[in-house]
Amino acid sequence: MIHSMTAFARAEQAGPNGTLSWELRSVNHRYLEPHLRLPEAFRDLEGAVREALRQGLSRGKVECTLRFAEDSAGKPLQVDRERASQLVAAAESVASLIKQPAPLNPLEVLNWPGVLVADAADPQALNQAALALFKRGLDELKSGRAREGAELARLLNERLDAILAEVAALRELVPQMLEAQRQKILERSAEMQVELDPQRLEQELVILAQKSDVAEELDRLGTHVGEVRRVLKAGGQAGRRLDFLMQELNREANTLGSKAFDPRSTQAAVNLKVLIEQMREQVQNIE
Repeated sequence: MIHSMTAFARAEQAGPNGTLSWELRSVNHRYLEPHLRLPEAFRDLEGAVREALRQGLSRGKVECTLRFAEDSAGKPLQVDRERASQLVAAAESVASLIKQPAPLNPLEVLNWPGVLVADAADPQALNQAALALFKRGLDELKSGRAREGAELARLLNERLDAILAEVAALRELVPQMLEAQRQKILERSAEMQVELDPQRLEQELVILAQKSDVAEELDRLGTHVGEVRRVLKAGGQAGRRLDFLMQELNREANTLGSKAFDPRSTQAAVNLKVLIEQMREQVQNIE
């Protein structure tokens, strides 16, 4: 199974000390690029979160945001005297640089983050709960990437079917187009009242057939389609391999366009390039 790099997951858990919630968002990227937003009290989790991401994902830009809504209702408030003293000392140091500074308001000191606190919860227990919740959210994110990957595989297979249909139709058209070219030459010579040497005419048609021979390109397109199907079926980290195959498919479609000598073959080359470009855009989201 292939996986998309685009997904969203949210995990929330209420506990005796408050509510923890994780939001995980991932989008396509060449490598695994985590972006973590953690409250200051949970900074120790960063290493464990990055390792869990490394173990669970191989590519994608992943934004992980942790929020903690602390429940302080009914808990006695306490003043962190050391932090308050540091804040007052810093304020007095700045006040000494100012002429006629305003007096320091105690309520402003209490409003400073970390000065007025409720009974602190066990930080180790909170970290363990947050990490377990993160792993639950990561599992949900991976499931979302798998679901979208299955949808991407379906869309790619539809376009592979369309490519094979274009290839089969063009194989049948090539002899008809060569015959149409032969008739066009004969009609022009009749209009100009010029008698053509039959041997010379056949030589020119042979040269035209050689220059416009697309059998090799059609064979390669079929081979590449088969390889894309194999990679999709094998699953795993398929994005880079599929991206390479899109380049090869596009190369063959360009060669077909350069060899086109009939509006029908030109249109077939254009149709192929449109299908391949649609696939290439989808492949950019595959892990």
